[in-house]
Amino acid sequence: MRYIVVDLEATCWENIHDYDRMETIEIGAVELPSANGTPSREFNRFIRPTEEPNLSDFCKRLTTIRQRDVDKADLFPSVFAEFVAWIGEEQFFLCSWGAYDLTQFRTDCGRHGVDFPLSFERHINLKKQFARISSKRECGMEQALAQVGLPLLGTHHRGIDDARNIARLGTLVLPILESSGDISPSK
Repeated sequence: MRYIVVDLEATCWENIHDYDRMETIEIGAVELPSANGTPSREFNRFIRPTEEPNLSDFCKRLTTIRQRDVDKADLFPSVFAEFVAWIGEEQFFLCSWGAYDLTQFRTDCGRHGVDFPLSFERHINLKKQFARISSKRECGMEQALAQVGLPLLGTHHRGIDDARNIARLGTLVLPILESSGDISPSK
């Protein structure tokens, strides 16, 4: 089975957690051709926000995404279509650390009048599955990496770097899910 590990970065503000206000500004994704395989391809694109085009200082500090990165980027419909095309037709599970990314995709699709792909419903919340398998409380990706003795690689809160790190955790979780029958091509 093929897995697409995705991480989104979105507009954000210090001490404001209004998810309806947030817009995706980066899609980072890694393809795992098998549960315990090494990444075979990557996707990384910035997206220009439309409702609040100027990134907050907090957002720029947190993500290290610069205003000029998003100013020259394409809009969500174009980048999302490119992402869906990159994924391709072959069956896959979409994986992310938590449920946020799937919800943000739905929000942005609705905001821009883009059809939400039914294939994205085949989603694995690796954060939840990692906690279940390790019999620990759900935690952030950085803490999960530390729990299994893996260093954080790259810049935290950058979509592509987080997707790479989540994929590393995925190769620990996904084989267990496959062997237990929790995930299969028919699910």
